[in-house]
Amino acid sequence: MDNSERIRRMRLKESLESECKSTVEQKINRYLEVEHQKIIGGHHFSKASSECIYLYRDGYFIGTVMMSHAINEGIIKLIAERNSISKQKENRDTKTIEELINVLKGKKIISNDCAEASIKIWKSYRAAIHHMNPEVMEVLFKELALKNIKNLAVIEKEIFGFDINNGAIVPHQPKYWNINKNGMIEAFLRLE
Repeated sequence: MDNSERIRRMRLKESLESECKSTVEQKINRYLEVEHQKIIGGHHFSKASSECIYLYRDGYFIGTVMMSHAINEGIIKLIAERNSISKQKENRDTKTIEELINVLKGKKIISNDCAEASIKIWKSYRAAIHHMNPEVMEVLFKELALKNIKNLAVIEKEIFGFDINNGAIVPHQPKYWNINKNGMIEAFLRLE
């Protein structure tokens, strides 16, 4: 490593350390306001869900909005699959996420609160944001990100709610958890 590289690395380190120190209280406040589900089922979207919390904590609000939308879709598709709800319409077109949510709500598979939270996330991302239309400049991303992350918490608490019994996780809705032959569940921990 030559001298200019060392200087560049040193400056970058100082800049990052300064930024971290100056924003730590804001990050703590944002993290604590989320009230996320501490343990969720181990699924393909679980790591993304945890990273979405970190995006919000660290002030990446556009990323939070986009990722919360994708996680919401993943959870709704999981619920539909585990309840043998077809993602296809009779004409073979694919149902929209909103249509799936309405079917799940209509069959009382998810509560009104869960459906409402999911619809709010789904609608938050349509048009301007999804296609990066010029109207995106008018979106209040910080507020929208907080709403989405709180709505995601509502969904995750309903789907992945659990109790602890003698040190074991007892899911309220086991069908949404992967349980192996030994009765052990696959879980994703977010216990900070």
